[in-house]
Amino acid sequence: MPIFPKSVAMLLVAAACALTGTIVHAQDAQQYMPVLSYRTGPYAPNGIPIANGIVDYLKLVNERGGINGVKLLIEECETGYDTARSVECYERMKGKNGGAAIFNPWTSGGTFAIMEKSHIDKIPLITYGYGRSESADGGVFKWAFPVGGNYWVAADVIAQAIGQRAGGLDKLKGKKIALLYHDSPYGKESLPIMRERAKMHGFQLTELPVTAPGVEQKSTWLQIRQSRPDYVILWGYGVMNSTALKEAQATGFPRENMFGSWWAGAEPDVRDLGDAAKGYNAVALQSSADPDAKVVKEALASLHAKGLGTGSKDEVGQVLWLRGAVSAMLGVEAIRAAQEHFGKGQVMTGEQVRWGLENLDLTEEKLEQLGFTGVIRPVSTNCTDHMGARWARLSTWDGKAWSISSDWFEADMNVLGPMIKEGADLYAAQKKLERRSDADCKS
Repeated sequence: MPIFPKSVAMLLVAAACALTGTIVHAQDAQQYMPVLSYRTGPYAPNGIPIANGIVDYLKLVNERGGINGVKLLIEECETGYDTARSVECYERMKGKNGGAAIFNPWTSGGTFAIMEKSHIDKIPLITYGYGRSESADGGVFKWAFPVGGNYWVAADVIAQAIGQRAGGLDKLKGKKIALLYHDSPYGKESLPIMRERAKMHGFQLTELPVTAPGVEQKSTWLQIRQSRPDYVILWGYGVMNSTALKEAQATGFPRENMFGSWWAGAEPDVRDLGDAAKGYNAVALQSSADPDAKVVKEALASLHAKGLGTGSKDEVGQVLWLRGAVSAMLGVEAIRAAQEHFGKGQVMTGEQVRWGLENLDLTEEKLEQLGFTGVIRPVSTNCTDHMGARWARLSTWDGKAWSISSDWFEADMNVLGPMIKEGADLYAAQKKLERRSDADCKS
């Protein structure tokens, strides 16, 4: 898989503008877009298509003429999915080329660490489907935006889907559910919701942490074989997922009764297993694979057909490529919203983009214009709600491809809401933060 060339080889920023700080005309302006990626290391098979989706979409925006004429200056920094390297990339890039106005850390550990710095630097973070779940509370987390869904949405939707499979949530009483989770900040995000749902519905929850990267699971699956759960939730990442599915096959556990998180439901998790993983379910982060999406066809025609694509054209429209593209789109539309408020055709600052993220209004009509109809539902954020959407669907592997296999589920905010507020209040107390005032919300 080719490595995307550095920004020096792509675009140059006008030095005079950077030095003087003067407002430049749209045709000269460039918005710096740092991309934290992991094309190397144990999670590279997942990181590569995500990064390619991000960069492809940013290139596509440039092909469309930029954001009101403002072209994007794209630069990657390799993190290897390592927290320390993620922080190093952030520190190195935050002040480059006039200053970064937005970051996507792309690891939960990196998000936790960078979040301690970004609010000081006044640079917002987009954490599409990962990070701290309680950061949906914008009253405390002014600079963090889990736009489109957080881990607790995923866990709640899985619980609802299992309940539906059982004939209703009330039918879960007395059932056994094993939660096989990545022993990391990411994996532990699944615990609060599943524990709460277990109390609500009376099912027995067995928590089974797996040490990263997750290639050794024989003892864990021996426990599963002995306890004979009705369902297994797979909250893994990378090789942990394919290993779990192989062990499920070896122990005879039906894949139809396995439900993965949205980081356990992509092509790298099942491709080599083929029919051995057939019937396995995973919650989709809004979208699963969608080769027919308008944005996918546009990327193939405008980039890959012209030799401008970032990676293999075969991955365009697959789960992780599309996830990267959606995340990039959210950032671009935050910049566009900021421009509408602060000045079209201008490069936006971190503070201005934060305002844009807090005032996103992606309607069906807007998503159609951008090519994302059917990929995600409308998103609308505000001062207190930095998530803006809490919907998900199930996808199922048929032995060859992922496809959507359920209607939309909406996470139950009667369950999530109090937990988000409690988590945010605890964070505020630990960090000695005050909740934002009405005046701050209007700023």
